[in-house]
Amino acid sequence: MERKFILSCGSTVDLPYSYCESRDIPVIFYTYVVDGKEYVDDMLRDPDALPHFYDMLRQGKLPHTSQVNTEAYVEFFDSLLEKGDVLHIAFGSGLSGSAHNARAAMETVAARHPDRTIRVVDSLAASSGHGMLVDYIADLRDNGASLEDAYRWAEKNKLNINHQFFSTDLTHLRRNGRVSGAAAMLGTMLGICPIMHLNADGRIIAYDKVRGKGNAVKVTARVMFERAQGGKNYTGKCFISHSNSIETAERLRDAVKALCPNVQEIKIFDIGTIIASHTGPGTVALFFFGKDRSEFVGDT
Repeated sequence: MERKFILSCGSTVDLPYSYCESRDIPVIFYTYVVDGKEYVDDMLRDPDALPHFYDMLRQGKLPHTSQVNTEAYVEFFDSLLEKGDVLHIAFGSGLSGSAHNARAAMETVAARHPDRTIRVVDSLAASSGHGMLVDYIADLRDNGASLEDAYRWAEKNKLNINHQFFSTDLTHLRRNGRVSGAAAMLGTMLGICPIMHLNADGRIIAYDKVRGKGNAVKVTARVMFERAQGGKNYTGKCFISHSNSIETAERLRDAVKALCPNVQEIKIFDIGTIIASHTGPGTVALFFFGKDRSEFVGDT
């Protein structure tokens, strides 16, 4: 079926570049800096890039990220609009200013390409939750949806992409102000895992805590059982992403399968270098389509 528009995203979707390439989704790449050297968010194109990143973290080096600026978006959008209409799904504004810059660039390039249409969606999402929204839109595009129909679907449904996650290493959460220094030290000693989600504004909310990875896995899977569309009978997409924690990610996959046996294939992805610059190692996240995030009880 003929595709009626170009779908694009940022590298913060935390899907392998090969996955985006196979679905014909152009990507704009974020960068990070360590010791004055700039690195590109590689999306697993170089198999050594992510191990090298974690080696730097183990050495105590602190990466710094920056949002994609307006000029970079203008260049990216210009190249796409030469080929067709564009729908861009941006990294959530709750965690980055990139969506604002993308919309500013949209205004600039729209004037240059009056015969084309461009729309930008603030995903209010992150990591493979951002990727899941893009993946759903790719399905719509491939089934013949118009740009405007896909845009409206994204705006209507983006808060139904639930983000549940936990961390077993609080060092970087302390650095980013999510937990205090004393709480991080005590939590690490006692094996305390904060249970978190992304709220309706796209911001990280820590709403519970448990002791040990096993309990964190159980609680996170249980939240999906309670919030996924159809509960036990959920048949939608399910993504898991992790930062250097594949065994815990696989335990979470198995726990989800036990509670929601009809779920589609559960895809496990690496958290990319941009998100991992803020989470550090030890984070595991679960994404699924379910109840609107604005209705989350943990935020009341």
